[in-house]
Amino acid sequence: MSSANQQGADLPVQGPRHVAIIMDGNGRWAKRQGKLRIFGHKAGVKSVRRAVSFAASHNLDALTLYAFSSENWNRPAQEVSALMELFVRALDSEVKSLHKHNVRLRVIGDISRFSARLQERIHRSEVLTENNDGLTLNIAANYGGRWDIIQGMRTLAEQVAAGTLRPDEITEEALDAKVCLQELAPVDLVIRTGGEHRISNFLIWQIAYAELYFTDVLWPDFDELVFEGALNAFAQRERRFGGTTPNDAKAS
Repeated sequence: MSSANQQGADLPVQGPRHVAIIMDGNGRWAKRQGKLRIFGHKAGVKSVRRAVSFAASHNLDALTLYAFSSENWNRPAQEVSALMELFVRALDSEVKSLHKHNVRLRVIGDISRFSARLQERIHRSEVLTENNDGLTLNIAANYGGRWDIIQGMRTLAEQVAAGTLRPDEITEEALDAKVCLQELAPVDLVIRTGGEHRISNFLIWQIAYAELYFTDVLWPDFDELVFEGALNAFAQRERRFGGTTPNDAKAS
């Protein structure tokens, strides 16, 4: 896998630098197999591996995966417990390979609710890979877009209370510097698998101008061809960021 900071020969000029994926459909995939939901989550780990390899080989700067939302605690306790154990085991089994391939791993979200064992695994994995300069892989765990904005605003409010920031200095740029992923390229493309057409409280600040791509493919079936299809669709989009194209300007 080559460095994401190099010019990507395999990635189209119009290609995204930062892709975020809402990984949906594990439970339905397992149900179709006549098995428990956790079987689908285990199968989904293989899709994560494929997606990371594809992103790195196509020289993306960053890949952000929605692994566990702040609302997922409302699922049955047995499923949540199994997911936490799967997270620990995935970190143990995958981090050495990520490090070998120059991938930097980061976990975003409020990890304080996780067990001490899981928090230790997360910290150890991040430290091991922190100096890698290839693909940055962000795992959103116990993450919510509203939580992200609130914790950013709380930081700014504390600065105002301390007298180091004036209220009129609270700008988009100021908040942008306090939310997750602030040091990375903006999210260009959001992919959601599983057929649903919603954002589900994922990176709602960071994806204000991202392109959205929805596919009926369930996450365990997500492979290189589906990823490639999303990138090809992105390449056909005309991104205006609230402005107009030259043709639009002439027409007006």
